[in-house]
Amino acid sequence: MNDLETLTYQVTGRVARITLNRPERGNGITRRLVTELERCVEQADLDPAVHVILLAGNGKGFCGGYDLVESAEGSGRLGDEAVAPPPGSPLDPETTAANHDPRRAWDPMVDHAMMSRNVRAFMSLFHCGKPVVCRVHGFCVAGGTDMALCSDLLVIAADAKIGYPPARVWGSPTTAMWAYRLGPQRAKRLLFTGDSLSGAEALEWGLAVEAPPPERLEERTEVLVERIARMPVNQLRMMKLLVNQSLYAQGLHATQLIGTVFDGITRHTEEGYAFQARAAEAGFRAAVRERDEPFGDPGSSTFKG
Repeated sequence: MNDLETLTYQVTGRVARITLNRPERGNGITRRLVTELERCVEQADLDPAVHVILLAGNGKGFCGGYDLVESAEGSGRLGDEAVAPPPGSPLDPETTAANHDPRRAWDPMVDHAMMSRNVRAFMSLFHCGKPVVCRVHGFCVAGGTDMALCSDLLVIAADAKIGYPPARVWGSPTTAMWAYRLGPQRAKRLLFTGDSLSGAEALEWGLAVEAPPPERLEERTEVLVERIARMPVNQLRMMKLLVNQSLYAQGLHATQLIGTVFDGITRHTEEGYAFQARAAEAGFRAAVRERDEPFGDPGSSTFKG
């Protein structure tokens, strides 16, 4: 896979290592990244030598959500951040994304078709027959949590931040994994406030299987993936299928359909339009900062209370 631009892919022993590789942009999600992620997961799933996948990120954090480089701060959408796709692309504003202009009619099914492609790519981690361990350092917020929560096991640095702040305005978690990972009450605690958890809190809440100090994160993750890699691939596939059936039976796919549609709706409420207008006026970062200031946690890795 020499043509990868947003990820790196490497197989060492029985471990396939997929690493988000846009550190200058906080590993922000673009359509290219989503496409390459799905390709790499499929490659690992089909490789008989691979027993386990390790998903990680380069730079200061795992993933900060959808990429603001592509933000038009008022026109178009790719995920929970505004985007202006390049002309001629599948998301060209003159084709699929034009309906997101507040001055024009909004077609929710065009919106759903666009976002559901991302959901399918994120869920490739969940549907993959082999275990996926996600190593989180620094930050994992907004759309970045879709990749992390679709993985099977999370090892999160004790001081890292994980959460979905766009629940406050202009976003809905499209993969809808929070309730399935935390249970309904704790999922509501986070989504009713947009608060985030530290890695230590994520361990306490059962979201992480381990929350080592940041200096030991890589070491402890390697211990886990190497231990999983000792298992026969057929046993790993059966165990993952066995556990995943319970989530399917609980209606995971139906919930994701609602979550993806709701994501579009959040951008077309009165508050959603006001947020977009503010982003166009002052810049997206300023709009996010103003959104989060009433909660007392702009840039914070934990919530209080």
